[in-house]
Amino acid sequence: MLRISSEIAAALDEGRPVVALESTVISHGLPYPQNLELARAMEDEVRAAGAVPATVGVCAGVPTVGMAADEIERFATRSAQVRKLSRRDVAAAIAQAADGATTVAATMALAAAAGVEVFATGGIGGVHRGAETTWDISADLTELARTPVLVVCAGAKAILDLPATIEYLETLGVPLVGLGTDEFPAFYSRSSGLPVPSRADTPADAARIWAAQRQHVAVAAPGGLLLCVPPPAEVALDRAEVEVAIGRALARAASAGVRGPAVTPFLLAAMAEETHGESIATNVALLRQNARVAGQVAAQLRR
Repeated sequence: MLRISSEIAAALDEGRPVVALESTVISHGLPYPQNLELARAMEDEVRAAGAVPATVGVCAGVPTVGMAADEIERFATRSAQVRKLSRRDVAAAIAQAADGATTVAATMALAAAAGVEVFATGGIGGVHRGAETTWDISADLTELARTPVLVVCAGAKAILDLPATIEYLETLGVPLVGLGTDEFPAFYSRSSGLPVPSRADTPADAARIWAAQRQHVAVAAPGGLLLCVPPPAEVALDRAEVEVAIGRALARAASAGVRGPAVTPFLLAAMAEETHGESIATNVALLRQNARVAGQVAAQLRR
């Protein structure tokens, strides 16, 4: 029950670099037509870096690694009919022949099943603010602890409790590596004030760390690695201003009674309004950058 496109299957058979891309950003991240333009741009960034893009999703009940152009367009134009899938939701989507956009956790699981070990996303999920009473913690974190995929991201989404997310990742034994930085990025902002334990200055350095993780550490306990890339400086937002906007967005979510899987898309949409669209521009830029970096790391791994 896993469909791998002919292009991806050939690339894997020939040992060429492949990068997984999630589909949630298409159906639940941005409005049309920005979502379709971004999906195509991210694939182009991966190709320009010397790797083959594999957009992941569940298409009419079939888990797919390497979605076709018409499937990506369907996810972009009919987003209201596309489910948001974490790992726990994939089986139901298969059984009910539904379209489902995969989150970080589900994308990692399907990518690993296909043999793809590098994945680019925007920001991972994590420990939500107020989790000490709600227990709202993303499945992305446990997936990182058990699935051998290198995830290129801009840290965790800024709407989360970043210190708690880092602590939870440490508990799970997930390596955090900053690309050209000693700080954990804050998604929209380049700095969070929180250190990362390891640094890589180039994609080649990151590839060497991942190779060591796979060869010497993950033998006993398979798991992933988080490669954290700050958003481009020209579009990064001021951290203090972002915190003010997040406070207003959280208040709106509480007033509307938003809970569970609906929280993140609600808050991201609210952030776009609170920042007058600046957060969307930052999100698009960092997603494209992460796709390019992931392609470079994947290419270095094959060397």
